[in-house]
Amino acid sequence: MAQGRFAPGHLGELTRVIPFEMVDEVLMSTRTTQQRLRELPSRVVVYLLIAAGLFAELGYCQVWARLVAGLDGLAVATPSSSALAQARRRIGVAPLAAVFRLLAGPAAGAARWRTLLVCAIDSTTLFVPDSPANLTRFPYQGGGNGPSGYPMLRLMAVVACGTRTVIDIAFGSWRVGETSMAPRLFGCLRPGMLLLADRNFAVADLITHISSTGAELLIRAKNGRVLPVIARLPDGSWLSRLGGVEVRVIDAEITATLGGRKQHTGHYRLVTTLTDHRRYPACEIVALYHQRWEIETTFLEMKSTLLGGRVLRARTPQGIEQEIYALLSGYQALRLAIADALLGHEAAPDRAGFTIALNAARDQLVLAAGVITDTVVDLAGTIGRAVQAALLARRRTRVCPRVVKRAISKHRAKGQIDRTNYQAKITITIITELTRAP
Repeated sequence: MAQGRFAPGHLGELTRVIPFEMVDEVLMSTRTTQQRLRELPSRVVVYLLIAAGLFAELGYCQVWARLVAGLDGLAVATPSSSALAQARRRIGVAPLAAVFRLLAGPAAGAARWRTLLVCAIDSTTLFVPDSPANLTRFPYQGGGNGPSGYPMLRLMAVVACGTRTVIDIAFGSWRVGETSMAPRLFGCLRPGMLLLADRNFAVADLITHISSTGAELLIRAKNGRVLPVIARLPDGSWLSRLGGVEVRVIDAEITATLGGRKQHTGHYRLVTTLTDHRRYPACEIVALYHQRWEIETTFLEMKSTLLGGRVLRARTPQGIEQEIYALLSGYQALRLAIADALLGHEAAPDRAGFTIALNAARDQLVLAAGVITDTVVDLAGTIGRAVQAALLARRRTRVCPRVVKRAISKHRAKGQIDRTNYQAKITITIITELTRAP
């Protein structure tokens, strides 16, 4: 445990992922180290903010109470809510942004396909408190039924599939569309990466930009998108050009047999820079595209499991920035701990229970346990052993309707909607020139 006034600055066992030395170096590089030793040193405030992301349902005073709960026999400060607010404002955004940048990136064990690191890009939205300051940067979202209840921001991320670790993020007003915000993330792309994206990203300028980074791409296009044929390949795909980039187009028909009786058939048109049809078979590429949903699960873990669907706390844009970087630093630390625990394990990282890891991390924080590593290196730790002891079952092939399961209103939605999750058998058929409908 750290000594004196620094003792409350910890995350329990997650301190091993975000150690004291990292935080101190970040504070020094951002020039936010306290000028005099206070009751709330800057290092302690950084840990407080990250811990608040793990206890989103609690106020900062209650988060502080959990940080000091396991410090029996130590004289610790009892700051007021006003003192905690002043301390958060004092250190600002830079240290939390720097901590996240140090943590960001794919973990060991991230999914690879034919040596390529499989990543996905997408965006989601978060609500912020309804304050005059926040409204200057994060407006309401308009609609046919009036504006949203709270101001809203757009969060965009690149995520490593499999481990669901975050490689980079960007955020701002929801009015900034995905195609406008996406280039802010392309700096994290490298040769040896394969970026998956949905139809909204099938834009010529974006494809040109992604290709210029050396990364490969796999993007779904609209079924009616006109992509001239340059050359047809033996597997039924064809070469075309999009934004000055040579791409391969794969048309596929995907049939889901639900419960062994009813069928649903969809049509996918995929665009990829993986033009070698021998090295990258079309059927495998179509099946691989399903990994794009890993980023949707990542957003679910952030918004539903960590935040519990809550509005963010801060009432100023600077506070919102600070809070987002703190939230994502805590999320990334958890994901890195999970990846370390399953490194070399027969189970894939996507079988790890995120909620199990979160609750184990919360318990360790309250107990102030495992803060400093023992002389014997333990990669799994208490969090990892909890995950290993309760691995999720192997993922079943299911089809889930994209409908509201429980609406805000207690009254049933109009119409008969089949809300059943069916076990399914998936069949992929590559559409060739001969099988294409006239």
